[in-house]
Amino acid sequence: MIIIVLGTRPEIIKLYPIIDCFLKKKIQFKIIHTGQHYSKSLNNIFLNQFRIPKNKIIHLKIGSYSHGKQTAIMMTKIENYFKKNKNIKALLVYGDTNSALAAALAACKFYDIKIIHLEAGLRSFDKYMPEEMNRRLIDHVSDLLLCPTKISRNYLVNEGINKKKIFITGNTIVDTIKSDLIKKKIKEAKTVHKRSYIVLTIHREENTLNINQLKKILNSLEKIAKEFNFLVIFPCHPKTKKLVDKIKFVNSKILKIIDPLDYVSFLKLIKNSKIIISDSGGIQEEACILRVPLITVRNSTERPETIIMKCNILSSANYNVLRKCFIKILVQKIKWINPYGVGNAALKSFNIINKFLHKNESKIY
Repeated sequence: MIIIVLGTRPEIIKLYPIIDCFLKKKIQFKIIHTGQHYSKSLNNIFLNQFRIPKNKIIHLKIGSYSHGKQTAIMMTKIENYFKKNKNIKALLVYGDTNSALAAALAACKFYDIKIIHLEAGLRSFDKYMPEEMNRRLIDHVSDLLLCPTKISRNYLVNEGINKKKIFITGNTIVDTIKSDLIKKKIKEAKTVHKRSYIVLTIHREENTLNINQLKKILNSLEKIAKEFNFLVIFPCHPKTKKLVDKIKFVNSKILKIIDPLDYVSFLKLIKNSKIIISDSGGIQEEACILRVPLITVRNSTERPETIIMKCNILSSANYNVLRKCFIKILVQKIKWINPYGVGNAALKSFNIINKFLHKNESKIY
């Protein structure tokens, strides 16, 4: 039995190809959903859209707490599940969320449970980014590390992790975007707006803990959009919406705040946009794959491939800096090649996992 632990929208999106592969190969598995993203717009709508079987999911319904408390509650509940189920051979986690960290830390106390980390090796080298600590800890307790690129593999090797445990698979986000299910739904989805527009998404702590930082981003972008005659469409994360309401920022003819979208509608929105401005990690990959220029409003990135490929620019929220980055990326010709693979990362990962578990005398059937 393999246990997959997830708790957020990006994990559902990126684990979908692996789950689909497990279903087709008739692998015994269960999904523990921690409830880290607990609102319906960030949870159920994605589970339904990706047709993940409900009978495979165990809901912990943990919800929102401080980092420490949330992780501790997750660890306790996941550990209890491990204790009650003796046939678990492996834990599969993706990325750098509190859900992934809690599961990995709980599993590393069980000598017979192998820990498999997908999207291993990402580094921002920014200790103030909560996810940076999560991903480092997960990597160093994992038994098998599946990296999206050579850069992420090299980071792990440089940290002293055994090369024999590390494999490059590409990123399953490419599998998701190129899947027949998603391509069909994108064709069927309605076009959100015909006017040239920018997509904005903001949710990370470095931009939301300080309310003045969020205000600066919105004011700067509104001025830039007005100058260059763009509409800004802002699908607003529930956490960010509370802050937007606090600063009393209202929709204008330039900047339009909308509710969070399902994944297909969001992909269509960014695919047809002129530029994306965001602080998201996953959107750096999606923008690169869909060939849409991106400005990341952050101090650092754990996806340096996108900077090297010149499809992404880091920027502060300062108006003059953001405007300069906007002009630079607006006139730049799209020449980059997606560094995250061709869409077979899930199958590659499955084959490596299968071989690894059989080698370690663990059955997954």
